[in-house]
Amino acid sequence: MSEEEYILKWSQVNQYWQKTFNKPPDLNSMLFLIGQRETDQPKIKYKKQEKMDFFHVAICKLLSQDGYYEMMGYDDDGWPHYEQLKELPAIDIFTQEKVLKEKIINYFEQENIITYQIII
Repeated sequence: MSEEEYILKWSQVNQYWQKTFNKPPDLNSMLFLIGQRETDQPKIKYKKQEKMDFFHVAICKLLSQDGYYEMMGYDDDGWPHYEQLKELPAIDIFTQEKVLKEKIINYFEQENIITYQIII
């Protein structure tokens, strides 16, 4: 996606987040939500390890868009398991953040969480 489209879509994701959760958007909360959605875990309170597992699931799900991971199935508790297919490139933290934001945009589109109104 072009830089202009990325900026517009990320702004709309942030607006959606603020409106839906009445909290400022942040990357960690978005990753947590994606991980929770992918595991379909109904609880409200989670142990620290479960929270970390949500982040792991979210990262694997997002990076599976580019073939870095593949979902292999679910365990007996309903948690998805991914296999790493190829090495991740060594990139700086700012590039990592932008890649994650682009993947979140794609996830929100694919899951019909948000639709974008692009005005040119």
